[in-house]
Amino acid sequence: MYIYSSVNFGIIMGKFPLADEVLGRMVICRRCKSRNKTGVAKCRKCGCKYLRPKRKEKRVKK
Repeated sequence: MYIYSSVNFGIIMGKFPLADEVLGRMVICRRCKSRNKTGVAKCRKCGCKYLRPKRKEKRVKK
């Protein structure tokens, strides 16, 4: 079951808006794929400096 956002009509991550807000503030390590807090300079697991923000919407498989 997907819930559609009224702002941009995209598919959001889950059922609960509060949980989506917390999960959306994370950054993901490009090397080990671990979740880190926003604002950190390097990954907590591997020490890699290459981080990306977590995607706000689910990707649809082709």
